[in-house]
Amino acid sequence: MVRKKKRKFKWWVMPMLLLLLLAACLLVMYWWQVQQQNKARFTQYDGYNIPLPVGYPIHGIDVSYYQQYIYWPSVKQMKDEDISLAFVFIKATEGTSNTDKQFNRNWQQAKDQHITRGAYHFFIATKDGKQQAKQFIQHVKLSHGDLPPVIDVEQLYGVSATLMRQRLKTCLAEVEKAYHVKPIIYSGADFYNNYLGKAFNQYPLWVAHYFEYNQPRVNRVWQFWQHSSNGKVSGIPAPVDFNVFNGDSIAFKKLLVP
Repeated sequence: MVRKKKRKFKWWVMPMLLLLLLAACLLVMYWWQVQQQNKARFTQYDGYNIPLPVGYPIHGIDVSYYQQYIYWPSVKQMKDEDISLAFVFIKATEGTSNTDKQFNRNWQQAKDQHITRGAYHFFIATKDGKQQAKQFIQHVKLSHGDLPPVIDVEQLYGVSATLMRQRLKTCLAEVEKAYHVKPIIYSGADFYNNYLGKAFNQYPLWVAHYFEYNQPRVNRVWQFWQHSSNGKVSGIPAPVDFNVFNGDSIAFKKLLVP
C-alpha cells in the first residue's frame, strides 16, 4: 500500500484568515455606522411633541449614548413655534472608570454647530469622590463659552446619606479646583430636598422634576429645570430630555465659563 504524504500546514494560512476576519468585522462596523448615520440624518419632526413651560426664553436638551448617533446639523436647525435649542448637556463620564461612548463625538459636533455645550459626570455614591473627579477632569476640556461642569447625583446606592455627601463634596471641590468655576449639581427634586439641601445651596442647581407646568418644587433657587424626558428632536432617533434655563440671555452668559 502506498502511503499518502501528509500535507504541510502553510504558515501564511492563519494570518490570512485572521486578516479576512478583521476585514469582515471592519466592514460590518462601517455598515452599522452608515445605518446609524442615515437613521439620524433622516429623523425629522415637525415639533418637539411635548408641552414646553411658558415664560422661559432659553431651552435646551441633554444627551448621552442612549440617544444613539446624533445628526447635529438637524438639531441646530430644529425649531417649533419659534423656539430653538440653545444649549445641550452631554454625558462625559461615570464613576471612576467609565466614559460615555458618544461623548467625544457629541462634544465636538455640538461645538461645530455653535450650540452652547456642557459636560456632566454621573456620580456613584459607592465610589471615591476624588477619583470620580479625576475621571471627569481627565476626559473633559472646557473652553470659553462652555457651561460649567456638572455632577449628576441621583441615588445613594446603599451607602449612608452622610457618606454620599462627603464624597460628593470632595468631588465638587476637586472639579472646582481644576476648572476654576463652581460646578453645577444635577439632581431630582425629591432627592435634593431629602439628602442634599442647605449644605449644597452654594452650588448652581439643575433640577429634574417632571409633570410640573410652571416650575420644579425644590426648596431653593435653581438655574436649570429638566421638565421632560420624552421630547423629540430632528436628528435624534431616541426620546430626549428637555430643559429650560431660569433667566434671560444676560444671566445665561454670566453663567458660562469665562
